[in-house]
Amino acid sequence: MHVKSDVRLFYFYIMNESITFMSRIYQLDYLMNVRYLEVTKDTIERLGGSLKVRLLCTVNDSITFQCGLMALSGGNAYITLNKKYLKQLGVELGDEVQVKLIKDESEYGMEMSSELSEWLAQDIEAKTKFDELSPGKQRYIIYYVNGVKSPLKRMERTSLLMENLKRMKGKFSFRFLLGKED
Repeated sequence: MHVKSDVRLFYFYIMNESITFMSRIYQLDYLMNVRYLEVTKDTIERLGGSLKVRLLCTVNDSITFQCGLMALSGGNAYITLNKKYLKQLGVELGDEVQVKLIKDESEYGMEMSSELSEWLAQDIEAKTKFDELSPGKQRYIIYYVNGVKSPLKRMERTSLLMENLKRMKGKFSFRFLLGKED
């Protein structure tokens, strides 16, 4: 990374600067028609020049969600917009929206369920193993647990993942974590 990018990233983090821009809603045909907001190379430079940043994205001053940047061609990136957000915003493919980005200060880059949080607070071995994982793998676990509405189902998923995480030896495997291989 260039010194200029380091200085911008430092300024962005320290000043908690928000970056606002206009974008259209596009579609990635090769990724099951995922809808997304494009983030230009210039905006990425203003964020510090790296895609490895967790952000809070506000669209049309209406909804705010946690996100990361995914690479597109030409040095641009994208932020996915799920159907729920599109419906809440009342927008569709091709519409122009206002986007505001600010650094996400949360510990994991997404909200952790109380079930998983409590488990990690009480199970030192699981917490140690969880803390050793990369941030992306931690978010995968959090996302998977959060993926169900029922507290009972969240607890079942937490139990499965944490017990398998403690048993895991060697290279990390999502399949093993999910109980799909021994």
